[in-house]
Amino acid sequence: MREHSAIVHHVVNGFASGDDRNDLLQEVLLAIWKSIPAFRGQAKPTTYLYRVSHNAALLWNRTEKNYRRRVERFGASSSGAFAADADPLTEERLAKIYAAIHQLKPLDRSLILLSLDGLSYHEMAEILGLSESNVGVKLNRIKTQLTQTLKGNDHEPE
Repeated sequence: MREHSAIVHHVVNGFASGDDRNDLLQEVLLAIWKSIPAFRGQAKPTTYLYRVSHNAALLWNRTEKNYRRRVERFGASSSGAFAADADPLTEERLAKIYAAIHQLKPLDRSLILLSLDGLSYHEMAEILGLSESNVGVKLNRIKTQLTQTLKGNDHEPE
């Protein structure tokens, strides 16, 4: 698991921020632990870890949104802060990129995160249950959307 921990952390960082990262990390690790007996070796271990991690993150995201709606309905507040412990400029850029990624639909978010990890279209298609051509089309649209979002954040209206 240590050799593949970057996969898990990448998924967690793509779906959660602040204190929520630790909660999601625990959920993902628990999902991986529970799914180990079901691993039949038909896919590469990295592909399997991506699939389990993404599915756990999607489920967590759905339940977390429902929980926050209920909490907000009763007047409680919930917020997460992005902890910056490295170069402030780099952290600011990363925060903007992750904020833009967080605005994407869950499937689009999964695709861009897998792409950032350098997976092939075939591997992404296998993990997410899409065709390779659909992966290519979606990725181009996502990249265009992210570019526009990030350019919009960098320029102040004059």
